Parts: sequence; structure tokens; C-alpha cells
Amino acid sequence: MLNHSDIMSTIDMIDHQHLDIRTITMGISLLDCADSDPAACARKIYDKICRQAENLVPTGQAIERELGIPIVNKRISVTPMALVAGACQTNDFVPFAKAMDDAAKACGVNFIGGFSALVQKGFTSGDRRLIESIPEALASTDFVCSSVNVGSTKAGINMDAVAQMGRIIKKTAELTKEQDGLGCAKLVVFCNAVEDNPFMAGAFHGVGEAETVINVGVSGPGVVYHALQSCKGQPFDVVAETIKKTAFRVTRTGQMVAQEASSRLGVPFGIVDLSLAPTPAIGDSVARILEEMGLEVCGTHGTTAALALLNDAVKKGGLMASSSVGGLSGAFIPVSEDEGMIAAAKRGTLTLSKLEAMTCVCSVGLDMIAVPGDTTAETISAIIADEAAIGMVNQKTTAVRLIPAPGKKVGDEVAFGGLLGSAPVMPVHPESSASFIARGGRIPAPLQSLKN
Repeated sequence: MLNHSDIMSTIDMIDHQHLDIRTITMGISLLDCADSDPAACARKIYDKICRQAENLVPTGQAIERELGIPIVNKRISVTPMALVAGACQTNDFVPFAKAMDDAAKACGVNFIGGFSALVQKGFTSGDRRLIESIPEALASTDFVCSSVNVGSTKAGINMDAVAQMGRIIKKTAELTKEQDGLGCAKLVVFCNAVEDNPFMAGAFHGVGEAETVINVGVSGPGVVYHALQSCKGQPFDVVAETIKKTAFRVTRTGQMVAQEASSRLGVPFGIVDLSLAPTPAIGDSVARILEEMGLEVCGTHGTTAALALLNDAVKKGGLMASSSVGGLSGAFIPVSEDEGMIAAAKRGTLTLSKLEAMTCVCSVGLDMIAVPGDTTAETISAIIADEAAIGMVNQKTTAVRLIPAPGKKVGDEVAFGGLLGSAPVMPVHPESSASFIARGGRIPAPLQSLKN
């Protein structure tokens, strides 16, 4: 039972330290919407999403009012569309994305994820058709998010898919050039994608999930930053313990909201994702947490070690608070969405190479990073391959969300607004990786895959 001190502490975290529930995400299985007739399939998709999620937003708003806890986003994730629409007699999967978008608008949610394909070991016909449709789908919809899983520890890396995704990202940027390549902000390429991730753009409802489920993503970089101010100069043991205790409190709040939403909607509770998800707001930054540990600027030497401590302590504290931890759970480092990361990148301390090193120990990967518009598809594919290799060998989820900003060069800035924020255009290596990407085939699974 909460005592008076716990209640007042939680109120303070909400009022002054940017504590919020980043998202309530309803996962919906669309496997029973498969139909050989594309029009019938699209109609089934729209109808089922609207039927299952019609009360999601009103319920979230009611919980906000009654508990006084901000719930920033209400979202939907669906079965990877390559599976749902694979039986359709059509090469154009854009209408299915539009059906998702229309349903999202009807339900009033912020985003809908699941225009996705899982191709870590090879392509099906549906996978190929969906991937080819991604640029137009993201350019012609408002709320649809897309993801493609190109590798895993068990399967290795599908380098044909990696090469194709470089071209798809370039085309998506071109089709949304009037918005600084906004379509690419809704597209993520994964290795070891998880089936219960509530965060966009990578959320999809895995085939091993229930018919419907509620997953919640918490936030709280500001809460952790505030807590660390009380242990200046203390040893790292004290720092880790402080973060663990703080993560425990944040996760308990997420668990309470998740269970309440599950009960009111009559939908099973899935997981709480512990990820520290930053925003462009001052005081809500993962980078500032790392600097509070003693770094002058995020990205300088010691940053990877500091991030490793943060990620591990967040997981340990969260696991004590909930038996239903899942998703990605740790710390996100999206450049455009983190005020401190933006400042460090503008200063030149935070580079693409340093971000790649940091992804070895954080929750995801190279996230919301703007690169010059003339960056080649092969270079983008090579960056994806590097991140996929980190995930594959380390048995962790890694991802790439790059924006090759049309017409922009190093030093320019892209701006998306809202949670997506803004980002300086960062340099990439000018030397070519084209011959490497042109090889195709599959990078074999590592020795770690042989665990049966």
C-alpha cells in the first residue's frame, strides 16, 4: 500500500520531473482478416481495428483524469501486414496501409504500427510486395508506422533485405521531401525485433501474442536526472542503486496504469516496457543523465560506460516492480527526440560512430538520426548492416531509423515537431561500401545461436 510519502513523491515526479506514461498501446491480431480479395481484406482490417480499439482513447483519457497521471500517447499495433495481406491477389499493399490509417483516425489514436515484414531468413511473396509498397504507404498516410526485421541471432542477417532497405529509405525520403523526409521517421529496420514493443515506429503485434493485449511504455528521464542530483560525487555503486530505486517507482506507476486500462477495456495486460523515452523538452533527456554522472558533454570518452550503467540499473529496478516486463526496456538514445543529444550532436561531440558504440549497451540503436540527403542507398544499407551485426552477436534488439534529409547537408537541421523534435544533419563516412553491399546473400548466424 502507498503511504503519504510515496503519494507526494509521485505527484512531484509528475509535476516537476516529466514523469508520464509515454503510451498505452493496444495490440490487435488481424490474422482472421486475411482474404484473397484486396477490397474485402482492407474492409476487414478497418472494421476489426475500429471494433477492438473504439474505447482505447476514451479509456486512456478517463484514467488520466482520475489518477492524475499524464498518458501522452494512445496507440495501436497490429499483426505484420505482410502476413495478413499475403494471400491477396494484388501487388499494391498501399490500400492496406490506408485502411490502417483510416482506422487510426476513427479511433483517435496517435500512431498505428504494423505495416511490417519479418525477413531475417528470407522473403515470402507478401514480404516483397509489402516492402516495395512502404515508400508510397508512408507518404500517403498520416499515422501509419512501418518496420522490417532483417536479422536475428538465430537466423543471421539477410543482406539482400539490408540492401533493399537502403533503397526503400532513400525513396521514402524523396516522396516526403516537402516534410524533410518525415516518412523515414516512421520507418525502422530491426535485428531481433520483439513482438510486444509498445513504442513507435517499431511496434507490431507478434504472432505469438493473444487476440488483443494492452502494453504500456513508461518514461522518466527527468525523474532519474533529478534523483542523481542528490548523489553528486558519490561512487558508481551509489549511482546504480539510486537509478534502480527510481526505476522501481516509475515502473510501479506504469504497472498501475496498465492494469487499470486492461480491466476497463476487458483486454489482457501484456507488458510494461521500462524504456527511458526522452522528449525534446528541457529536463527530459537521457543525455543529461549521462552528463550528470560526470561527463562534460554526452559523446565524450566514458559515455558508453555511463550508458551501460544506466541501462542495467533501469532494468534491475524495473524487474523488481513488475513481473510483466517486456518490450525493449532500457534507455533510448534518439537524437532528434532528446534535447541533450541534439546539443551534443550540434557541438560535434556526439558522432555517428560514437552513437554506434553506445548502441552496444542501450535498448535499441541508431534512432532518429538525420544524415545528408545525398547519402547513397549503399551507405545507408552498410549502416544498417553494422547495427544488425551488433544485435545479432550480442543477442539484443538493435534498430536503425535514419532520415537522409532531402536537399540538406551537414550542419543543416531538420524539424518534425512534437515528440519527433528536430535534429542536426550529421556526417557519414564518404568512402564507399557499395561493393560490400552488392555481395548480397546472408551473413550466417553466430555461434551464440546454437543453444538448443
